[in-house]
Amino acid sequence: MNDIEKIVRDQAQAAKEASRRLAVTSSAVKDAALRAMADALEKNAGAILAANGEDMKAAEAKGTPRAMLDRLMLDEKRIRGMADGLRQTAMLPDPIGEGEMETIRPNGLEIRRVKVPIGVIGIIYEARPNVTADAAALCLKSGNAVILRGGSEALKSNRAVSGILAEAAEKEGVPKGAIQFIDSPSRDAVGVMMNLTGLLDVIIPRGGAGLIRRVVMESAVPVIETGAGICHTYVDAGADLGMALRIALNAKTSRPAVCNAMETLLVHEGVAKEFLPKMAKAMREKSVELRGDAAARAVVTDMAEASEEDWATEYDDLILSVKVVKNIGEAISHINRYNTGHSETIVTNDLNHAHRFQREVDAAAVYVNASTRFTDGFEFGFGAEIGISTQKLHARGPMGLNELTSTKYLIFGEGQIRE
Repeated sequence: MNDIEKIVRDQAQAAKEASRRLAVTSSAVKDAALRAMADALEKNAGAILAANGEDMKAAEAKGTPRAMLDRLMLDEKRIRGMADGLRQTAMLPDPIGEGEMETIRPNGLEIRRVKVPIGVIGIIYEARPNVTADAAALCLKSGNAVILRGGSEALKSNRAVSGILAEAAEKEGVPKGAIQFIDSPSRDAVGVMMNLTGLLDVIIPRGGAGLIRRVVMESAVPVIETGAGICHTYVDAGADLGMALRIALNAKTSRPAVCNAMETLLVHEGVAKEFLPKMAKAMREKSVELRGDAAARAVVTDMAEASEEDWATEYDDLILSVKVVKNIGEAISHINRYNTGHSETIVTNDLNHAHRFQREVDAAAVYVNASTRFTDGFEFGFGAEIGISTQKLHARGPMGLNELTSTKYLIFGEGQIRE
């Protein structure tokens, strides 16, 4: 056993022991800890920003893409947002012990099904220090111990944030070891985590397609797949084009590096000539590079040509692919062929089309007349989120407290035996 394997295994063992005590920790203790963690983040904002500044400087020196730099960067506003997420999580109902079913069988057995923590959750993520706070908050509230393994580019930021959170939580009575951070840039740590069967109950990867694919393919520990987002906006015939433009601009440019940002714009041929020039002008004012099919380029002649690869690419950048479609059926077919099951939206004034789009599009979140950027645990009222699940088993969409629980059956009898 090498050094990194021993370190990670020891941390997982400590987390496993802490998880048993955390599972029976009262809501009052957990909520007090979350509030203390929020206060500690704000109180120590200077130290966090100093650590983040070192990570940013190193990332810039390496020529890190601007999208990754945006994910990595912290400022006072983002730290306040992290703290607000902790406080909002504290105000949410505790799911643990909540009854999901109760029945009395003909033989008199009373059967209840209640929510319980999953146990120990491993989070593997890239370049987003806010995930450290979100994951710690949701795992703590749902009674789960957590092992955090952030990307090497955010090591100093994550070290500062996780240390502050763990210390504040423990002072309020949270078991020591419930919040663990793997303080090593070694890639071997991920491999070790993926083989900690019996210690880790589930791994949740958050990051680029490469990270998610590796964890899904190689992990012996169960995985909840999250993150990758090839999201579409479809502008229907007869849509309010002013609304469509506002939605498209928000979906593409508000934060292009996040997984709920739009990557492809689909436009009905009936409104293409009117809408596309206005869209192109507005997007270019935001420095968006446009890549279109032949029909789109016939309207906006200086648009670059889109390749087959573009339709299947999550840019995470100010790049947008554009396609003109004949009808809503073609739009739905294109989306279901190329999307990643994340978030899709239609802009329409046709209620039948709205219902058809929501019924037939295969994705975790399907919108009508709203930006895909709302697919987020905070926006959905879940406090923070552990990630956006793009699979269909156990959890789908923004994963809040309920998605971090399992169930247990509680059976009461009076001496019954099975014949």
